[in-house]
Amino acid sequence: MMRAAPALLARFGHPAQVVAAGFAVAIGLGAALLVLPVATTEGVSAGWAAAVFTAASAVCVTGLVLVDTESHWSVFGEVVIAALAQVGGLGIMTLATVFTLLVSGRLGLRARIAAQAETKTLSMSDVRRLVLKVVVFSLVCEAATAAVLTGRFLAGYGEPFGRALYLGVFHAVTAFNSAGFALWPDSLMRFVTDPWICLTVAAAAVVGGLGFPVVFELARHWRQPRRWTVLTRITVGTSAFLLVLGTLLFLVTEWRNPATLGPLDGGTKVMAAFFTAVMPRSAGFNVLDIAQMYPSSWLVTDLLMFVGGGSAGTAGGIKVTTFGMLAFIVWAELRGESRVNIGRRRLPEATQRQVVTITVLGVTLVAVSTYALLALTPHGLDQVLFEVISAFGTAGLSTGITADVGVAGHVLLAVLMFIGRIGPLTLGSALALNRRTRRYELPEERVIVG
Repeated sequence: MMRAAPALLARFGHPAQVVAAGFAVAIGLGAALLVLPVATTEGVSAGWAAAVFTAASAVCVTGLVLVDTESHWSVFGEVVIAALAQVGGLGIMTLATVFTLLVSGRLGLRARIAAQAETKTLSMSDVRRLVLKVVVFSLVCEAATAAVLTGRFLAGYGEPFGRALYLGVFHAVTAFNSAGFALWPDSLMRFVTDPWICLTVAAAAVVGGLGFPVVFELARHWRQPRRWTVLTRITVGTSAFLLVLGTLLFLVTEWRNPATLGPLDGGTKVMAAFFTAVMPRSAGFNVLDIAQMYPSSWLVTDLLMFVGGGSAGTAGGIKVTTFGMLAFIVWAELRGESRVNIGRRRLPEATQRQVVTITVLGVTLVAVSTYALLALTPHGLDQVLFEVISAFGTAGLSTGITADVGVAGHVLLAVLMFIGRIGPLTLGSALALNRRTRRYELPEERVIVG
């Protein structure tokens, strides 16, 4: 274990390749455990198709499922799923780095570079300290979430202590890591009127999805917004904007829908709408029946899932930082400014190119995958687009067609979850074996745009 991270980096030439390979290995190991007969309630192997898809969904912290988690998987299988979600949430290289530190007390340059690629830290000198803080912070948040949920299941629903603790820990892990796995066939719909369950799960998802660098900076300077970095300002501002906008849109759209918000009282409607606005950010639970929502609400959910959560967090999507910076880039272009400024800082051109690349790759991937899935299944565009974006954004929400898209569809969704977890740009870097440096510049020529 001491040489695990450096050995991986010696095998692959680019840190991004290690991240991609680490997630692939975790999926393979998880599938090998879930395919065992002991992993199912009936004591019969679930088969490789269900095992691989479930492992991919857990490691990529998505939550899309082919079978009901509680009734199909045994306690062993559920523990494997929770462990895979924990590994996927923290990041393969983050865990490998921590293990290396614990065993040797040292962290080599190659391992630090790999951990930097996974945690998206801005300085390699901070990797060792940050990685340890990430693990401790994650475990503390999960413990706090588990304590609240356990107490609620124990006092409010009469569950025995052992069962209440199990439910609390499982859902704390899957909520904080944005995995979206629930031990009830209706996700959390039965708790739609319970603020203890809904708000606790939502809070865990929000904190996990903000991104660890942002959370740590807020902990240090939450009373001094002027000292926040551009990353924190964009993440907090864009996240708050999307949460408020999503809540309002769901309230307006679903207020009278008899199958969703209609039967609830005013306060519960607001809470349910807020919860529904939080979950597309990659958390994957639902308290409303997604299949019964209006198509306009599906579109809102599609947009929220595509944007996702904060960088270096447990959420997926193109990230709120990417979305926020893209808005500044567009605004600067509309104003005819030659530089993109955010507050009192200038956005580097390299970062601007990354923003545009990630967005274009995401849109292209969603468009191509939607076309492919439409060709493979009899389902309509609304449902297929929802499923594709949910997989790409590792959101885990579904209109109910996941199990009905066929083997080819399941492979496509699994690939989308994998790409969505490690990031389009990271995957592209992993596939680029050599980095080319152009030693000359070609003559410039202006081209008509638009």
